[in-house]
Amino acid sequence: MKKQITRISILQSSKIIVALYVLMGFIYTLIGVPILIFGGKEMQIMGIIYAAMPIVMAIFGFIFFAIFSLIYNLLAKWLGGVEVEVTTIDSQ
Repeated sequence: MKKQITRISILQSSKIIVALYVLMGFIYTLIGVPILIFGGKEMQIMGIIYAAMPIVMAIFGFIFFAIFSLIYNLLAKWLGGVEVEVTTIDSQ
């Protein structure tokens, strides 16, 4: 059975993307905190940037995914949405 994604909810989808980007941003925090602790004065700015990456990634992720969703919704009206094929599986 074929189905089409004809609209992406801009706000709800962007909130999910923000949560994912915050989680991915913690990888940068794991890099930034040791730089802040063990790095010299010249490394502190880079450490602060790395430590703040969850917030930065969340902000940019929200903005860019909201723009992507808006563009997708406009294009889906004219061209049709992304088409996926789904199969129903019996639960046992």
